Amino acid sequence: MLFQAFLSFALFTLTMASPTLSTASHGDALRYGTGGGILGFVVLVLDILVWMEVLKSSRPPLHKVLWCVVVFIFPIVGLVVYWLFSNRAQHNSGSGYEAIA
Repeated sequence: MLFQAFLSFALFTLTMASPTLSTASHGDALRYGTGGGILGFVVLVLDILVWMEVLKSSRPPLHKVLWCVVVFIFPIVGLVVYWLFSNRAQHNSGSGYEAIA
C-alpha cells in the first residue's frame, strides 16, 4: 500500500515536470556544465590512464580498488589526488615494455 502511494507520487511528479524538460533553452552547454566536449574527453582519457596505471601497480588489491573507485566517483579531483599523493614511484611494478634487442 505504501509502495503504491510512493510510486503514484513519483509518477505524478515526473508527469508534472515533463514540460520543463527541454533542451531548446540551454543554448551554451559549457556555460551550464552539461557539455563535456573536449574537456570531458580529456578527463576521460586521463582517468583511463590512471586506471591502467593503478591496475598495473604492485599495490594490494584493496588499494587498487579504492583508488579506482575514488577516480571513478570524483574524476577530476580523484585524478589530481592520485597524481599528487599516491606515491607512484614506489608502487611502479616495472612491467612496462622492454626493448627486444
